[in-house]
Amino acid sequence: MVANKLNEDNKNYGGKKDTDNMKSEALSEKFADRPKFPKRAVVTAGMPYGNKELHLGHIGGVFVHADIFARFLRDRIGKENVIFISGTDCYGSPILENYRQLVEEGSFKGTIDEFVKLNHEKQKEVLQQYNISLNLFAASSFGRSAEIHREVSDKFIRGLYSNGHLVKLTTSQFYDPEAGVFLNGRQVVGRCPIEGCPSERGYADECSLGHQYMPIELIDPKSTLTGKKPEMRDVTNWYFKLDKFHDLLVQWVDRIEKQPSCRKFVIKSIREFLEPPVIYVKRDQFDLLDSVRGKLPEHSLVDEEKKTSVTLVFNNLESREKACQMLADNGIRYRTGKTLVPFRLTGNVEWGVPAPALEGLEGLTIWVWPESLWAPISFTMTYLEMNDKDRDSWKDWWCTKEAKVYQFIGEDNVYFYGPAEMSMFMAQQGPEPSVDPPEGQLQLPELVVNNHILFLNKKASSSGKIKPPTARDLLDYYTPEQLRAHFFGLGLGLRSVGFQPKPLNPDASEKDGDPVLKEGNLLSNVFNRAVRSCFYTAQKYNDGKIPVREITPEVLEESRNTILEYERLMYNHEFHLVMNLMDTYIRNINKYWSKYMKEADEKDDNELRMQVLADAFHMVRTAASLMHPIAPEGTEMIREYLRFGEEFWNWDNIFETVYYFMDNPHEHKLKFLEPRVDFFKKHPSQIKK
Repeated sequence: MVANKLNEDNKNYGGKKDTDNMKSEALSEKFADRPKFPKRAVVTAGMPYGNKELHLGHIGGVFVHADIFARFLRDRIGKENVIFISGTDCYGSPILENYRQLVEEGSFKGTIDEFVKLNHEKQKEVLQQYNISLNLFAASSFGRSAEIHREVSDKFIRGLYSNGHLVKLTTSQFYDPEAGVFLNGRQVVGRCPIEGCPSERGYADECSLGHQYMPIELIDPKSTLTGKKPEMRDVTNWYFKLDKFHDLLVQWVDRIEKQPSCRKFVIKSIREFLEPPVIYVKRDQFDLLDSVRGKLPEHSLVDEEKKTSVTLVFNNLESREKACQMLADNGIRYRTGKTLVPFRLTGNVEWGVPAPALEGLEGLTIWVWPESLWAPISFTMTYLEMNDKDRDSWKDWWCTKEAKVYQFIGEDNVYFYGPAEMSMFMAQQGPEPSVDPPEGQLQLPELVVNNHILFLNKKASSSGKIKPPTARDLLDYYTPEQLRAHFFGLGLGLRSVGFQPKPLNPDASEKDGDPVLKEGNLLSNVFNRAVRSCFYTAQKYNDGKIPVREITPEVLEESRNTILEYERLMYNHEFHLVMNLMDTYIRNINKYWSKYMKEADEKDDNELRMQVLADAFHMVRTAASLMHPIAPEGTEMIREYLRFGEEFWNWDNIFETVYYFMDNPHEHKLKFLEPRVDFFKKHPSQIKK
């Protein structure tokens, strides 16, 4: 029911002086169960490698989600209390090998440092085009962030060493005697030793399909540098004793599994690494296996009839490694299962962060994966220093229970950000770490993991056969806000989902709709129409002002319920449901408008017209606030035309009506909206000429 006109002399319209009168006891009860957000928050997005531009997965699978959540937190807890960081991952063998190949074929003539800088700038440009609101997009190999990162890396590894969590291990590595260098993982190619594997290419210790094996097992290995067969030479490196953190990781997983924001597939993935060490042997190798089983370290045999392999289960990693060597020596093919193994920290690749010289091991660099895990700490320090803050105040963001770190990553990286990172962070506490870090010690971040975003229902990889469009390419067909809304609503927290842009789908017919525009149309069609209707009606019938009325109770109630549900869904990272919620709410604005404004026009009832207009502006105010993190450009335009300040986004005011933001509601005039002006625009390619 539309409320009766409030006596304007009473002025009980939710203005700044009388806003407390609008807060009922019923609303206070609803507030009691609201989620508790941290006082401060760091949001990180997985770092892209510095050998290429951003691909579909970077933007659609990680950065958009991280940005929307960071923007929400800024509105929710204050922008001064949120740091959103990422950067280019500048090191690693894929970068080194890609650079070498480009130089060799003559398509790049600069240094590797210039190569990485070029890609960093390209990545930064695309992030800006998508309105990704990073406080800092840094780099691990150049600039002030690199200097700080080297200091942090040195201190981090020394901390692990002094706490007794490192071990020196000697392993065999491919060496090219003609080139006189050890070869990194991508500088060796051969054929996968796993029987029946269809992969066309195997690398040093894994094939292109992800099969793992001992380097010595690779069939017909060749150096990509000289084309010659490499030899095996022993190398010694530092490893983190990850396998010793099994019990603490079990406790950690048990804890996060109880959190409403935890995604089930993440728990399943992590628990796979907490299984005991096993070896799988094909049944056609069983006779050979039977001849050596008595010599293998203590184990149990699991033989399930329907499976093509038998399983050997060992008590510890050392026993499994001895068994692997014995099986290899006897020509028995096998594969190993996931389990915790020592995590390599250093290597001999020249292009990398220098490792501290410990116990005479000099000239080593830090493997790219470990140093990328603590890089966000380095980047936080860099950001604070850039803003004239004490660099050591990073602990106020990473080492206190008042703050929280949210790390947005893809499912392929769960092992590194899960077992590896959490264990290394706990290990900084001392020789006897706890799963519940005390105040002042590194706290354990919250992982927000997305499944794969597919391209036309096939796993897309910039290094695979299916070549998806780059993030930059997509902007030739869609606006950033259309893509942001679509990616956010895909449901990647539940399953891998196909991205099927009609302009790039060869199987799409002319009559087919474009799946990518579903969420975008909610903005450019439905919400745009509601906002324009409000402004044009106010200009036509009320001198460009919002009529001062008490908002209809049912309208207030729906807005409050939507706000509370939105907040809960954001807290739980149920992002696709956020888009469903907003779809319902925004469409209800138009339904409300159509029903009651039609009645007002038919009866020429200006009082009813003004009430509907006031109610609709409240609904637009609510929708704009909630869509602000998702579609910042269009919603900021709404705020501009309302002539409100930045406090409009502050969640301390989220339940207030529009009158709260006016010094004098009776005199507050909106910015004039010219005919056919859109708050949420379509891409030029979508406009019929």
